[in-house]
Amino acid sequence: MARDDAVSSQPQFTAGTGGGGGGGGNGRSQMSAPLIDNDSIDRDQIVVPDKKSWKNFFAYMGPGFLVSIAYIDPGNFETDLQSGAQYKYGLLWIILVASCAALIIQSIAANLGVVTGKHLAEHCRAEYPKVPNFILWILAEIAVVACDIPEVIGTAFALNMLFKVPIWAGVLFTGLSTLLLLALQQYGVRKLEFLIAFLVLTIAVCFCVELGYAKPNRSEVLYGLFVPQLKGDGATGLAISLLGAMVMPHNLFLHSALVLSRKIPRSVSGIKEACRYYLMESGFALAVAFLINVCVISVSGAVCNSSNLSEDDQKSCSDLDLNKASFLLRNVLGKWSSKIFAIALLASGQSSTITGTYAGQYVMQGFLDLRLEPWVRNMLTRCLAIIPSLIVALIGGSAGAGKLIIIASMILSFELPFALIPLLKFTSSKSKMGDHANSIWLSGITWIIGSLIMAINIYYIASSFINLILHSNLKLVAVIFSGIFGFSGMLVYLAAIGYLVFRKNKEISHLLILSTAETHQPVNTLECHLPRDDLVTMQLPQTRADAVGSL
Repeated sequence: MARDDAVSSQPQFTAGTGGGGGGGGNGRSQMSAPLIDNDSIDRDQIVVPDKKSWKNFFAYMGPGFLVSIAYIDPGNFETDLQSGAQYKYGLLWIILVASCAALIIQSIAANLGVVTGKHLAEHCRAEYPKVPNFILWILAEIAVVACDIPEVIGTAFALNMLFKVPIWAGVLFTGLSTLLLLALQQYGVRKLEFLIAFLVLTIAVCFCVELGYAKPNRSEVLYGLFVPQLKGDGATGLAISLLGAMVMPHNLFLHSALVLSRKIPRSVSGIKEACRYYLMESGFALAVAFLINVCVISVSGAVCNSSNLSEDDQKSCSDLDLNKASFLLRNVLGKWSSKIFAIALLASGQSSTITGTYAGQYVMQGFLDLRLEPWVRNMLTRCLAIIPSLIVALIGGSAGAGKLIIIASMILSFELPFALIPLLKFTSSKSKMGDHANSIWLSGITWIIGSLIMAINIYYIASSFINLILHSNLKLVAVIFSGIFGFSGMLVYLAAIGYLVFRKNKEISHLLILSTAETHQPVNTLECHLPRDDLVTMQLPQTRADAVGSL
């Protein structure tokens, strides 16, 4: 924090949570030890000027694009393609509703980091006892791996479309993207943000070109976008899949951490400005993601409802996935259309991989205060995603790989409450957020949105399990035992959600508003609210004690 901020006459925010260790806040010191000295602040740190200006907005731009990738990853593309193929433009309004809900959820995740100086995983470690904290960490790690699986398979499909690389070989090749990740780390977060923004715009351009090839009916697209409808068998189930795919658990951890890469003025007005500009920046990035999803559904709807489809193409549309989409576009719109789709899919897979791996870094650092070498963490996350993808690709081919994407989406739906509920509770808590806690109306809206999303996902999981049992070839005894086991697991799952919802917050962030006039003492904000240089360089943090010990 700049030294002139420390002696400002404006009220200053200080945060002291004792960031160490597990269980429920016992034994923590009132103030955290600084992660870094002022003299060691990286010269590339993104510093927001301590003056009011619209130009400050550009300093805040970046995190929203990294977060938006989760809304245009290969898993979303597959759901979009199926939606357009089966119901043309009838489910576009779901994308609009889900995007608005996602903006609200992501904005409060950003606010948590801005106001408290700690990201969501760190708050969970400080708040919950050791056992619940450990379970939440395991679930978050599973979510990161489940998020990485569609990226691995999507990239493998893209390489197959572009260069005829076998799916299993493409899965192995995606491991090399870890080398790209390592190369990026030394340049800091700003360069990474530029790369991700470039990839997002590449995806947008590709699908805009596809839209030009497909030429969907504009009036029908607008009607589907603004008039809610659920027509036809299975429309409700697919709408649930679209909603469930729009809010990812790992994204909540990621967004609350990425905002800490900015060194903002710690005055009341500075924090309010940061929250406002992050909302605007997230809105812009998610608007781009929204338009890309609309383009994917519109292209799929126009192509699969074309009057000149062959019998084989009609069969592809009835069960459309990422791999079949390439052949369908080539047959209907031409060879270049297929190549453009593959380029967009490759950009989506690679960008999603990068952000997913960083989310994994923050999850491990936040929940366990565990510091691994970046290349070890990257390889660990990637191997956990590659192994099941490779096995399925070798045994089941492209069809099996496509089904694995659906399974990964179900896992993410299952995981969501264990990130979303802590976020809603922390951001609604005066003890953690002070005057920046969610207002009554915002708390009401976010809890309604969160409850609906969680209810939809629980319904999706339960209905999928019931269908699996009913349509299986198991004997009656096996079906009964499977049902008992499954519904017992569902009761445990609901009990865990209830624990998170009804448990009272114990950990207080000790947010104070201090001024030199009130205390008659100079306030050293360097020791009270810490610039998160560890998040600027995208490396895991080291305390001064760690740094001294390594010398």
